Amino acid sequence: MTKPKQPKVKHTSSFKKPPANAGFWQVFWYNFTAWSVRHKFWQRLAIGLTVLAVLFFGGMYGIAQWYINKHKNEPLTIGATFIPDYARYLQVDPQETLDAMINDLGIKHFRLVSYWKNIEPKEGQYDFSELDWQMDMVEKAGGKVSLAIGLRQPRWPECHGPEWAMIKSKPEWKEDLLDYMDLTINRYKDSPALESYQLENEYFLDVFGQCPDHSRDRLVEEFNFVKSKDPNHPIIVSRSNNATVSWPINQPRADIVAASIYKRVWDKTITKRYFEYPIPAWFYGFLAGATELTTSRNTFIHELQTEAWLPENRSMRTESIDELYKTMNPEKLSKRIQYAKDTGMKRFDLWGVEWWFQLKKSRQTPEIWNTAKQEIQKINQQ
Repeated sequence: MTKPKQPKVKHTSSFKKPPANAGFWQVFWYNFTAWSVRHKFWQRLAIGLTVLAVLFFGGMYGIAQWYINKHKNEPLTIGATFIPDYARYLQVDPQETLDAMINDLGIKHFRLVSYWKNIEPKEGQYDFSELDWQMDMVEKAGGKVSLAIGLRQPRWPECHGPEWAMIKSKPEWKEDLLDYMDLTINRYKDSPALESYQLENEYFLDVFGQCPDHSRDRLVEEFNFVKSKDPNHPIIVSRSNNATVSWPINQPRADIVAASIYKRVWDKTITKRYFEYPIPAWFYGFLAGATELTTSRNTFIHELQTEAWLPENRSMRTESIDELYKTMNPEKLSKRIQYAKDTGMKRFDLWGVEWWFQLKKSRQTPEIWNTAKQEIQKINQQ
């Protein structure tokens, strides 16, 4: 004789339904647990990750909007980097280029460089003449200078040490480097044009450039050295760009934080084509806002990409205009400047103005120069 089949009983959870007067969190937990029982693990995981992503990016966006609104009524300042070596590479006269930047474009804020290899080409023999005329020209125009100092400064190969020093051991060239920095600081610290120092451009970006050392100890030592020689001018330390994550909370604690923005580049590693970073402007507002919340330091854009970025082994000096315009043209320039404004940061330095001048002067293509002039005039008139 077989046993009669038992009726199927639906699974019931071991948790009890909350009473009618239950609080919000009791009801929430009951509903969440009941939902979890009814769904598979992967469904729960996907939704959980989605919720975390929404909270994470929502928090970033909220910090960005806080920063943008906090600083929205502050005046906007536009400047530019100027490098005589780059002007010479483009076969335009450096003094004529800087004069045009000041008197035609109306730029009054500059990041100038003090390449060690140019100032001390032979050990113990110093030549400040080129940096002298740049400082004098900006000073006469009533402008201001952020002076780059140290081994790593803007433009390839990033580190600009003289050959005689770089063949020495690290302890030896470090001492030589500090000697050159000492003389540079003492020469310009009393200049009315000097506004700040920028120490070691994007120091931790070890994936780009040809540099012998990226140790934090050296950067801290140099920071303290500059402070001891000139405590009256702030020191800017620049964070790395999109390629290397960095957060300016460790030593040295910069007086001002600098960020670079490159939007459209040639991807030499994967796609072998032009690539535009899909990063919204508010992301940089978040970086500036989070930096201010965690360090009480302000952030500005020290390199806003406003020049073309070509594939390797192509020349900015001779490449066709059509190819150059694939990454930077008059329309893209206006959009890039608006992008910088949308970050909420109130100062940005343009990158590649020497190239605009070469297009205008040597290649009879003044459109980018003229567009920039209009954009700069709008900002200066605000």
